[in-house]
Order: sequence, then C-alpha cells, then structure tokens
Amino acid sequence: MSGLIGKKLGMTQIFTEDGRAVGVTVLEVGPCPVVQVRTPELDGYSAVQLGFGRRREKRVRKPEAGHAARAGLDYVPQVLAEFEPEAGREYEPGEQLTVDMFEVGQRVKISGRIKGRGFQGVVKRHGFAGGRKSHGGSSHLRSPGSIGPGTDPSRVIKGRKMAGQMGNTVRTASNRRIERIDAEKNLLMVRGSVPGARNNIVLIRLARRGD
Repeated sequence: MSGLIGKKLGMTQIFTEDGRAVGVTVLEVGPCPVVQVRTPELDGYSAVQLGFGRRREKRVRKPEAGHAARAGLDYVPQVLAEFEPEAGREYEPGEQLTVDMFEVGQRVKISGRIKGRGFQGVVKRHGFAGGRKSHGGSSHLRSPGSIGPGTDPSRVIKGRKMAGQMGNTVRTASNRRIERIDAEKNLLMVRGSVPGARNNIVLIRLARRGD
C-alpha cells in the first residue's frame, strides 16, 4: 500500500541516540479498513479505498451505511480516500491496515488542509510592502497599487496577485523522515511540520524519488 489516512495530533520533540533534539509532528495513523477495491475491469483503474475514524450514527446516510456494510464493517468511516495498491498484493474488503506498514527512516509526503484565514489583503496574503507612510500616504498604506495596463491590453492580466481568500487549501509537505513508530498506540512521528491544525485529517503517502 502506498499510504494511509491519519490525524494530526500536534508537535513535540524527541532525542536521537546521539543526544540531538528533533522537532517532530505526532500523527495518529490507522487502523484503516479496506472499504472497496477498484479494478480496471469494473472501474477503469486500480486503487484501494481506505477508511478512517467513525461517523456518528445519527449523521450516517443509508447509501453510506450500505457501502460500509458491503465491506463487512459495522460502522461508517469518517473519511474515505483512495491509494495506489502495492504491486503483486491482493486486498480484501474489511482488511485492516495499520501503521506497521511504515519503517523508521522512510520518507513520506503528507497532505492536509491548511488553516483558513478568510478574505485578506495583499500585504498579509502576498507580503506586499504597502504604500508610503508619509506625505499624505495614509489612504493607500495597504493598497495593492496599479493592477494592470490602461491602454493595452486594457484589462487585468490573469494570475495577478490581489486580495482574496487565504488558506483553506490542500498543501503537501514532502520528504518528511519517519523518526519513531508506536504500533500499540497507532502513532507515527515525522520530522518537521505538517500542514493543518491539530485534529486535522491528513493523507500519508510513501515518497518516491523526486517528491
């Protein structure tokens, strides 16, 4: 399996064998049941759909309950995600995948939704310097300035850095090293930061060369 679903618990530090302090992010990873196996014959591609967490019964819809029941689950997972299957390995619906699939020293890439910061101006969103603070400049301290040529092409060019929605997008942290694994508590500790706030759902995938 190329990855699992997890939850970000927070950050701490651990000490290596040579006494160096290393900042790590603690992730609760799995156990993830196999909910569905997609095949080229039926779906046009190969993938394994995994689940994570439990959804409260009063929030479960009948199609979701039926989908989970076909995999032999007596609950509905909170999150579903698809991963590339391992070559030569067969997966069965209802099979549980745990953090044991990872090893200390492996490199992973972790995707998560970063914190939303609402509608922000160009100074906070893009780091603009702002206007002058003297000689009557109080009216354009944090304004973007000119945003496009007037005569040709007489429009704002696509991709211009302007005010707008900031955050609340999916980001991926690449090349994170696994420092420690606690299989009993389903914990994975990776060096460095991970996108998102505490209790944020993340996808952990094995990094390939170039990631």
